[in-house]
Order: sequence, then structure tokens, then C-alpha cells
Amino acid sequence: MLSLSGSTEGVLPDRIGDVELFCAIVEAGSISAAALASGSSPPAVSRRLSALEARLGVRLAERSARRLRLTDEGTLYYQQCRDILANLRDAEAEVSARGAAARGLLKVGAPTELGRRRIASLLAEFAAAHPGLEIHLVLSDAGLEVGQDGIDVALRIDRPDDPSVIARKIAASRRILCGAPSYLAARGKPARPTELASHECLRLARRHRLHDRWRFRTENGVEEIKVGGHLSSSSGDVLHGWALAGLGLSSEALWDVTEDLQAGRLVECLADYSCDAIDLFATFQPGNPIPPRVRLFVDFVASCRLS
Repeated sequence: MLSLSGSTEGVLPDRIGDVELFCAIVEAGSISAAALASGSSPPAVSRRLSALEARLGVRLAERSARRLRLTDEGTLYYQQCRDILANLRDAEAEVSARGAAARGLLKVGAPTELGRRRIASLLAEFAAAHPGLEIHLVLSDAGLEVGQDGIDVALRIDRPDDPSVIARKIAASRRILCGAPSYLAARGKPARPTELASHECLRLARRHRLHDRWRFRTENGVEEIKVGGHLSSSSGDVLHGWALAGLGLSSEALWDVTEDLQAGRLVECLADYSCDAIDLFATFQPGNPIPPRVRLFVDFVASCRLS
């Protein structure tokens, strides 16, 4: 245990620096790579590692210029050091949380069209309120996953299957079928879901799955109608553009097409048969505590009216 006498002044900061250095070397894979990442030189990093080994009295790693292999003692030390740094980050995050400040890098994933039309401006507003924050927005209709796609918060339609992540419902809307006036003038407006068999339906492809079964409420209950057409895409934004161009009927989230409906660029079809509700969830990894940048952003976007 460290004494609090004057003779230990400066020891704790040096040891934290050693912990950070050793973890950086292990995670970079070599002394050269760690030196490059830290803006130092390989000889300087090597000297610090040797000094650390001398203080501990053990060999932590067998190394060459391009390769590093941990000894048993080095593996144990790395595991402990990694936990120490994680606890330190958690402690700093908890203190920052009490100051209601979001800092660091926040990576947010969102569906393409919703992200471009609504989330991008909200992120800019959130960043303006937190000057210490850097934000990166990833747009994809493939169904982004926290932990797998390198993002902190994934805004996604419907609750994820992964029970290990936290999912918070932040908005709800409904899905509607719509088409451009030019398409409806040429092909007619469907009166019943079964009539979609004779229409061009614009379908979304997500993670190797084509969404070609659309749900409607009929006299027989909720039914899935298989639809077809010549056009499909992994981008909801592309499907929206095709619908506006009069190339087919599209199944859209109401929040994506509200302005088009109001302006007459799109017309809702089969409104009496609509049954699909859409829930938007913010998903993120559990933490103790949850980083303020994540917690504050989720609280912020939940307070904004998206539907």
C-alpha cells in the first residue's frame, strides 16, 4: 500500500503512466507501433518498458522491433492494468456526469433517411450544447448493432434481439403505403392489399434479406402480402427517391414522408388496411456508469419529437 508521506510524491502519476504505456504497447502489438501511435520513438518506449520491468523485477514481454510476446507475468499484468484503466475511465465518466457534460467521441448509427432528415440536425444541436464532444454519424439501412459496428448508440427500428444491450424506446410512428400521383395516374390506386400483385412495389433489402412481405389488416385479421417489382435497394433513401419519381409504391415510415404527403408529392394508399406501427429504439451497451456522452444524448433525442 502506498504511504501518503512526502517521499511518495509523484509515484502514483508515474505508475498510471506506466500502466497506460504497457497497455498501449500490448494493444498496438509492438514497440514500434506503440511509439508511432503515441508520437514517441521506439528507443524511448523500449527504455520505459525496461524501466518498468526493472521496478517490478520480472520480464513482462519478449520483444523485437516488429513483434511482442507477453510472458505469463506480462499477461497477468496486462489484464490487471486494463481493468485499472477501465475503472479510471468509469470514475471520470461518473464525475463528468455530475457536471452534465458530454465529452470525447460519440459514434451514432441511424437509418439512412431518418438520419439524414432528422438525426443529423439533432446531433449538430447536441454538439453545440457540449463543446467538449466530437460526434460521428454512421448512416445505414442494414440494421446497425452496437458492439459489432463500432458505434456507441444505434438508433434502430424495432427492439434488437441481443439481450445484452440496453434498448430504450424513443419514438413511435406508423408505416404507410404511398406512391407518386404520376404512378397512381398510370397504374391506378390499389383498393385492396391483394391488388398489389399487379403493382411495382419498391422493396428494402437488409442484411441479405429482401423485405417482400408487407403486413395489412384485412377482414381475416393481419395478413402478410407477398409483393414484387423490378426495383429493390438496401437504402431506404433510394426507395423514397424512386417513389417520388413515380417508379412504384413504397412502404415508408410516416416521419420520412410527412412533408411529401402534405405537399402532394406522395399519396397514401390502403389507409384503411394499415396496421404496422414503428418503434424507434436507442440501443447501447450497459455500463457502470453509462458514459455521460451516451446517457445525455439518449435523453436528448428522446425529448425531441420525431414522430
